[in-house]
Amino acid sequence: MTPPPPPVASPCVKVCVLDARNVCVGCGRTIDEISQWSRLTEEQRRLVVIRAQQRRREAAS
Repeated sequence: MTPPPPPVASPCVKVCVLDARNVCVGCGRTIDEISQWSRLTEEQRRLVVIRAQQRRREAAS
C-alpha cells in the first residue's frame, strides 16, 4: 500500500498585500481562499495552489 501524499502546505510567502481584485500579490490566492484555507480539504487546497500559481504567472506576463 502506498502512503498518503503529504499535506498541502500553505503557499503563503509572508507578503500579504491585496491587489485591486483582492488577490494576494505574494501567494496569488484570493481573499476568500486565504480566509477559508484552514477549513479546506486536501484536494481543495491542491486546487487553490494550482489556481494561485496560474494567477501569479498571468500577473507576471
